[in-house]
Amino acid sequence: MAFQKAVKGTVLIGGGAIATVFGLSQFSQYRNKHGTFVNVQAAEAVTVPIKHDFPTREEQILALQTTREFDVLVIGGGATGCGCALDAVTRGLKTALLERDDFSSGTSSRSTKLIHGGVRYLQKAIMKLDFEQYRMVKEALQERANLLEIAPHLSAPLPIMLPVYKWWQLPYYWVGIKLYDLVAGSQCLKSSYVLSKSRALELFPMLRKDKLVGAIVYYDGQHNDARMNLAIALTAARYGAATANYAEVLRLLKTTDPGTGKERVCGARCRDVLTGQEFDVKAKCVINATGPFTDSVRKMDDQEVPNICQPSAGVHIVMPGYYSPDNMGLLDPATSDGRVIFFLPWEKMTIAGTTDSPTDVTSHPIPTEEDINFILNEVRNYLSVDVEVRRGDVLAAWSGIRPLVTDPNSKDTQSISRNHVVTVSDSGLVTIAGGKWTTYRAMAQDTIDAAIQAHDLNAGSSKTIGLQLQGAEDWSPTLYIRLVQDYGLESEVAQHLASTYGDKAFEVAKIAQVTGKRWPIVGKRLVSEFPYIEAEVIYGVKEYARTAVDMISRRTRLAFLNVQAAEEALPRIVDIMGKELNWSEQKKKEELEAAKKFLYYEMGYKVKSDQLTDSSEITLVPSDIERYKKRFHMFDKDKKGFITILDVQRVLESISVQIDEKTLHDILNEVDLNKNGQVELIEFLQLMSAIQKGHVSGSRLAVLMKTAEENLGQRVVIPVDRSGGGL
Repeated sequence: MAFQKAVKGTVLIGGGAIATVFGLSQFSQYRNKHGTFVNVQAAEAVTVPIKHDFPTREEQILALQTTREFDVLVIGGGATGCGCALDAVTRGLKTALLERDDFSSGTSSRSTKLIHGGVRYLQKAIMKLDFEQYRMVKEALQERANLLEIAPHLSAPLPIMLPVYKWWQLPYYWVGIKLYDLVAGSQCLKSSYVLSKSRALELFPMLRKDKLVGAIVYYDGQHNDARMNLAIALTAARYGAATANYAEVLRLLKTTDPGTGKERVCGARCRDVLTGQEFDVKAKCVINATGPFTDSVRKMDDQEVPNICQPSAGVHIVMPGYYSPDNMGLLDPATSDGRVIFFLPWEKMTIAGTTDSPTDVTSHPIPTEEDINFILNEVRNYLSVDVEVRRGDVLAAWSGIRPLVTDPNSKDTQSISRNHVVTVSDSGLVTIAGGKWTTYRAMAQDTIDAAIQAHDLNAGSSKTIGLQLQGAEDWSPTLYIRLVQDYGLESEVAQHLASTYGDKAFEVAKIAQVTGKRWPIVGKRLVSEFPYIEAEVIYGVKEYARTAVDMISRRTRLAFLNVQAAEEALPRIVDIMGKELNWSEQKKKEELEAAKKFLYYEMGYKVKSDQLTDSSEITLVPSDIERYKKRFHMFDKDKKGFITILDVQRVLESISVQIDEKTLHDILNEVDLNKNGQVELIEFLQLMSAIQKGHVSGSRLAVLMKTAEENLGQRVVIPVDRSGGGL
């Protein structure tokens, strides 16, 4: 009876909500119908010629130095900044962009990898009858559809399951998700649906079974965020924008307006970070699109201006792919502290996140052990008890800073704006702040519209709806087959190239090294378990990569997927980049150390390695201690109390296993906590204890020693006396 009342009440409320949203949706569509009709084919109205290729970084720097005056100068090379540059240049404006680090080096590469409207925002919009919030979701869903269309190689729809553990929640959540579909309208990716308990477990077998009632599945988009950002930057460059990474703005240039006597921003003094050379870039309009660093650029314009950015840290972790199905994500709508957690397949791994906590603005955000454990605990709540969620299975972790803002034009300056904010200072500096990845294009459009109005620039309407990004033009879902057939690439490598570079994958394949094997014919991998190949490093330099960090984190995504694999690939990456960029031996050494530092602090290597230290507690029971001592002494034949590379080599030779000395050194070094070149018994017991507690996983030494013990055990002579000595 109670259940029937709950369902009836939910359906009545839901019916009213659906009617309300339908009315709002119809009103919004009616109001925007003419504008939408005009903009549907906006991309076809672009009159600016696009180049077959993009200029080199050196040519871009030269253009910045020699151009007398640009119409628009964008500061910031994240998604929004690059979006502004693309919007401006396709309107025919002479455009420049400066980024002090690498394209997408900040927040834009550290997202949840979702292209979404925001289910939770819609819930708030309905509950509070907040039309502004509703409009934000509506806009994001329109932008979601556009982004999936203009970069199909980098993005795709993803079904996301919302498990339900209470009967009354099933109709409640169903109504909410159906409203989400309704707001998307004709741009709904695929209709949501309800699953029975058995069907939910069939699709997501690692889900917690007890008390599960059923599930609801809805669709959002997913993308490779750093590559998407880079595609926007490269597309802007091909249309003629002078874009440069590692070009730092030192200060804003100002001139006095002869008509009004007011100071006006007229450009920026900048420095080529790679050469140290300083130069001025003049522009009619300067746009501040620096995300978390919004206020630092605003203070270059006016020291007295109040801060509007309220930075929030979002931590994500990466776990092995077996934690989630290949093509379905999971949404936890109500965590223990009210935050939303996503659990998503990405690049054949599993992403879990995100947290939301106040932070300071920094170029190098670091994930904390507290945030990692919070995410792991929430994951445990939703996965079956049969699945042991181990701390040691965290392969990488990162923190991104959300640039939440207060609207300086709002009467209530204390409230954080849920949407983006465009402001124009008295001196003409245009600032775009807030918003989210999905709406980067709409944010850019609003920004350039404001710039045109504030600076009386000669340009028409935005042309970026439907404008295909780098790699999309001749891409098809079967393009990878041609790569396999024409170049002899492994199928997995070909699929990766096609989904990363789109129709430019053939340019990477052309420079791929011949392996000398029967198969694959070309394409030498950087690390065995990932499809990244050496040719991508050469091509990455062409794509403006200038540091080893650029290569492991943004041109490839190795650092975001597995920090140990990234470290393993680094020496070869540095060698190839060194050859392409004429690095000295000292420069190569510096790049290697800088990349290792990046992995250690920003990609979670430190919090991973801290799980096993020389002070780690041993919590093994006596029987386990004896068992592991016995295994250890199989290698320590001389009872020295420690084992060396020679001890391991001797045992491996006895079971006909060969591992090169460098690899053996790396294997022992992972466990050699006091770094004295040998593994003591206490260190081995600390390792086995950490493995038992789930703090460490994938230890090569532990697996190697266990395998050796099993193989040696199988070689014990079996007595034959009871068989009579015969056959």
